Amino acid sequence: MIESLPYGEVKNKIANANAITILSHLNPDADTLGTALGIYALLSQDKSKRVEVVNASTALPLHLDFLPNFTKIKHQMDYTDSLIFSCDCGSLDRLGFDLVGRDIINIDHHRSNTRYGSINIVDADHASASQVAYALFRELYPIKKDAATCFYAALLSDTRYFTTTSMNEEVFNVARDLVQAGAVPNEIAYHFTQRRPLSSLRILEKALSSLSLHNEARIATLMVTKKDIEATGATVPDMEGVVDYGRSLATVEMAVFAMELDDGIRISLRSKKADVSKVAMAFGGGGHKVAAGFTLTQFGLQESIDTILTKIEELGIINEK
Repeated sequence: MIESLPYGEVKNKIANANAITILSHLNPDADTLGTALGIYALLSQDKSKRVEVVNASTALPLHLDFLPNFTKIKHQMDYTDSLIFSCDCGSLDRLGFDLVGRDIINIDHHRSNTRYGSINIVDADHASASQVAYALFRELYPIKKDAATCFYAALLSDTRYFTTTSMNEEVFNVARDLVQAGAVPNEIAYHFTQRRPLSSLRILEKALSSLSLHNEARIATLMVTKKDIEATGATVPDMEGVVDYGRSLATVEMAVFAMELDDGIRISLRSKKADVSKVAMAFGGGGHKVAAGFTLTQFGLQESIDTILTKIEELGIINEK
C-alpha cells in the first residue's frame, strides 16, 4: 500500500531529466503497454524533452494497435542518460535491458515487486499498473483522451472486464474519470473481444485437448507443445487467456497452463482464491494472489507440470481460503 504518492519527487525528476525512457515488460500485455503509452501521451507533450517508449520484445499484441502512439513503440533504447519509467514490471530482469546504475521510477501493482527503482510507486491493492500511474499523474498533468484511452484499456484488461477480486468502488471511480476524460468504453472493448486472430482459436483447441484434472478436479492443467504452436502459427500474445478456461470449470480452484517455448516452459497460474503467487515465487517468478507466472528451463513439458503439482501440494495452498 502506498502511504503517500511522491508527486514532488517525480515532478522534479521529470523536470531535471534530459531524456525519458518509458519501458514495459517482456512479452507485453495490455496493462504494461497501456500504462507505458498513457505515460508517453502525457510526457511527450513537452516538446523540450526527448521521450521514447520502448519494449524489448519484437512481437507485440496486434489487437492493441488501436492504442494512441502504439506505432511509436521501439525495441531498443536510444537514450543512455535518460530517466527510466518502468511499467507493470515486478523485477528488473523482465524489462530486457541492462539498467544497472540507471535512475528508475518503478510503477507497478505486483505484490512480488522487488522495489528495484530509485522511486518505487507500487500498490498491490490497485487493480492495474495503469490505476497506479493514473493516481500519480492526474496530480501532475491534465489527463486527456489519448492517456485516458491507454489507462482505461489497461484497467479493462487487467480486471478481466471488471470481474477480478481487485474490483471495488475506487476502480469504478477511476474508470468513470477516464471515460469522462475521453476513453470510449465500447470502442476499447471491441478491440479486446472482436479482433481475435484465427491462430488464437486454433491454439486454444490444442490447449483444451490437453486438459487434465487433478486433486479431485480442483486443479486443471493445460499445455501446448512447440509443434502445436508452429502448426497453428500462434504467438505468445495469442495464448493470453487460455489458462482462464481451466479456471472457469465449476470444480476447479486453480489452473496451470504450460507453453513450450524456445526459452523454456512458460507457466501461467490462475486461481479463484488460493495464493498462486507463492507457487510462482518458489520457482523464481511472481505476480498476484490469483494470477502469477514464471519460466522453467530445467524440465520438459510434462515434467514441469508434474513438478508444479508437487509444489502446490507441498505448499498446501489449494486448501487456502
